[in-house]
Amino acid sequence: MANLKSIKKRIVSVKNTRQITKAMKMVSAAKLRRAQENVVAARPYAGKLAEVLERLAASQEADANPLMVQRESRRALLVVVTSDRGLCGGFNANLSKAAERFIRERKGEFSELSLMTIGRKGYEFLRSRHTVRKHHGNIFSTLSYQTAALVAQELIEGYLAEEYDEVYVIYNAFKSVMTQDITLEQLLPIAPKDQDNEEQGVEYIYEPSKAALLDELLPKHIEVQVFKALLESVASEHGARMTAMDAASKNATEMIGKLTLIYNRARQAAITTELMEIISGAESIKG
Repeated sequence: MANLKSIKKRIVSVKNTRQITKAMKMVSAAKLRRAQENVVAARPYAGKLAEVLERLAASQEADANPLMVQRESRRALLVVVTSDRGLCGGFNANLSKAAERFIRERKGEFSELSLMTIGRKGYEFLRSRHTVRKHHGNIFSTLSYQTAALVAQELIEGYLAEEYDEVYVIYNAFKSVMTQDITLEQLLPIAPKDQDNEEQGVEYIYEPSKAALLDELLPKHIEVQVFKALLESVASEHGARMTAMDAASKNATEMIGKLTLIYNRARQAAITTELMEIISGAESIKG
């Protein structure tokens, strides 16, 4: 009978867990809808701003702006964007391992490679393994453009002060509920891409001037790229958590079915044993 009680207690425990995972899935689904809308809204602006800057910077000298200066790569900073909370499958672990792989593969190219972590999970994973220059936590609950702008300004100031010569960001880009792509991008220095032949033959008039526009738009570009990375990470986190909680709910349902079957068999065996004891007792009395 004690065995029956323990099985029944375990069934109740798994049912309670399934209730929690189902609730978390519903919450993530609601948050994912809003986060996905924010990502979709931010992508066109970020893409068009990058396109304008590429066209503008391609017609300027490489040292037209301090943020475009290609210095000797002595020190680098990697910005690692994870989440503050867990229970989202391999979302944080996979990205942290990708960051560690980047450090291992590129470490020989720099005299110093340090980290900035955004999100508690990445910080907890990396702080005992590598040098974490700065950590930003608890910013996703109240994420705004102003928050991203402050982070971007910190990166720009460090680059201009020559605390590091290159800045990279690694994050999970949102593709779908089931798919998040680990994305690595170079933020600084800003390198213009080569234009195609059609673009090279087009003349544009800039007001007030190319240099003034670069001074205004380059910092804005960094802010927008950081903000987009944070938005992508938030949407990816909710998608990953939704998928993980759905899988956990299904596993709980399967476990409840198996435990119920075990409980019924054990109960049937206990009843059969009691009947046999009763019959044996009655036979002994008759004898």
